[in-house]
Amino acid sequence: MAIFSDLAGVKIGDEHPVRIMGVINVSPESFYKGSVRTSPSEIAKLAKRMEEEGADIIDIGAMSTAPYLKTEISIEEEIERLSMAIKVVKETISLPISVDTTRSKSAEAAIKAGATIVNDVYGLKHDVSMAKVVSDYNVGLIIAAHAIKHDQGDPIEKIKMALKESLNIARKAGIDDEKILIDPAIGFIRNENLPWHIWDCHVLKNLEKLRELNKPICIAVSRKSFIGKILDLKEPEDRLFGSLSATAIAVYNSAHLIRTHDVISTLQVARLAEFIRKI
Repeated sequence: MAIFSDLAGVKIGDEHPVRIMGVINVSPESFYKGSVRTSPSEIAKLAKRMEEEGADIIDIGAMSTAPYLKTEISIEEEIERLSMAIKVVKETISLPISVDTTRSKSAEAAIKAGATIVNDVYGLKHDVSMAKVVSDYNVGLIIAAHAIKHDQGDPIEKIKMALKESLNIARKAGIDDEKILIDPAIGFIRNENLPWHIWDCHVLKNLEKLRELNKPICIAVSRKSFIGKILDLKEPEDRLFGSLSATAIAVYNSAHLIRTHDVISTLQVARLAEFIRKI
């Protein structure tokens, strides 16, 4: 059976092209400063460029979730940043908007401002009200693997277990099953039994095994620390080529949606990798 979901009108799955989600960060705390835009004019310019380069969805984050940084801000500040950015993007382009947040109040404010997708890197496990907000507003959902058990065992099996838990939360809340994507949380899992960069590479190499969950797979590798560790590149600004290599591997191994800071180069890599995968 072909894997399929409808994310705010964007059809994603086996029978559709790999989709591209362009990232706009309005959080100065983000690990990749090159992705940050804080003024309305900068946000509008980047959103327009991403649309022209072929993005299918825009993902807006207002508080960094990098696991190795201290980045927490108040809910009030997160909502203020999100509301401004979403308003600007909606006035500039017509692409669906995803909100990257782990807080239900921020998600609800973003939805009221015009977001139609919630991207929760904690997989509905951080804020007990998040699932209800997603269900009540009937928006799309991306759930990442979270609360991984830190013991010996195969990373993919641990990720599947964590995602199954999140999918159960979603179903119990009445979230439309065809509006859900899964994300193995590249860069977020720090397991004491396996170095994080090896964990991330193992996941990419074995990504196809997540098809057992029958949900399209979202992958976010753009500029992340495992690339810097392997290539000895401290600055995210230097990790584009590594990001594109990881993207090609992810697409070849069944990724359906790629979340990226670099739309046009990622799109070209995705198209080539999916062509080779299909022949």
